[in-house]
Amino acid sequence: MATIEKTADSIRPPATSIGVIGWMRANLFNGWLNSILSLLVLYLLWSTVPAFVKWAFINSNWFTTSEQCKAGSGACWSIITANIRFILFGFYPHQLQWRPLLAVVILILLLFFSQNRKYWKISLAYVWLLGLFSMGLLLKGGLFGLEAVDSDNWGGLPLTLLLAVFGLTAAYPFGVVLALGRQSDMPVIKSFCVVYIELIRGVPLISMLFMSSVVFPLFLPEGVTFNKILRAQIAIILFTAAYIAEVVRGGLQGMNRGQYEAAESLGLNYFQTMRLIILPQALKIVIPPSMGILISAFKDTSLVVIIALYDLLKTTQTTLTDPKWMGFSAEAYLFVALIYFVCCYAMSNYSRRLEKELDTNL
Repeated sequence: MATIEKTADSIRPPATSIGVIGWMRANLFNGWLNSILSLLVLYLLWSTVPAFVKWAFINSNWFTTSEQCKAGSGACWSIITANIRFILFGFYPHQLQWRPLLAVVILILLLFFSQNRKYWKISLAYVWLLGLFSMGLLLKGGLFGLEAVDSDNWGGLPLTLLLAVFGLTAAYPFGVVLALGRQSDMPVIKSFCVVYIELIRGVPLISMLFMSSVVFPLFLPEGVTFNKILRAQIAIILFTAAYIAEVVRGGLQGMNRGQYEAAESLGLNYFQTMRLIILPQALKIVIPPSMGILISAFKDTSLVVIIALYDLLKTTQTTLTDPKWMGFSAEAYLFVALIYFVCCYAMSNYSRRLEKELDTNL
């Protein structure tokens, strides 16, 4: 036995091939080119990270005045702490800002529970309806003793999440319908979908927002108005749906003809074939590109700033126009970037987990 243990010890891999050292040799220094690039990256990190940490954390100011910030050498996070309520809620009445905060909490809870597939039941739809009613009631007011607040005063984080979540939620099924229409054998429907998709994909989102804000009201009868937040929401839905349609169309084209023939042999009609056989497989295939489109659309909601909607980016820019806080744009934009990063990372992480649960790689 002792001889066997001694033999086993003698054939163990060298220490330089396992553990941290082994990983570094295999991934960072496995060739002269990778070695040079790894050293350059390490030098870059060494020259920038300590300076950033010193600026952002060690010498930073968190709860000081703008004058004290200007006298210091570190980051002025006081611009965030001093203006956090305006950045997050815009011109919503100060004493009523608990209402949009509660609405955001309800939305986050709904999204959190909806990500778990075991809750994908009909009861979840009723919970969403109740949650949406509660959010609308909290933001708008006017019932149950809640003071009414005009939608022109909505802004900040609630407006950003409102445009993003409901815009993307409505755009996806609309995009699926457009993709099915483009694959249709009916010439009128196919032509309409082709023209719509190519027309929308041929213009930037900014033009769609300008049309919804400036051009569309010109076609309304005199005295008739249309909520500009709803107009921006519709523009985002129409724009995103065109890109989703092309992604889903790629998934439909990737389906084997045998799937359609199997459905025909079972006597399924077109709608049953799509609902039970084709779409479940096609939509699983296109999860990664679909999530890429949705993440891009989420970030593009910040473009509503150009039509004077006070989303999270607009309220931050307005804060920077205050003479007291001019010169601290880096800190403000880093804060906004962090919020967008957290949201986009959560979407991306959910996409990867959903792929794994549905075995899309098999």
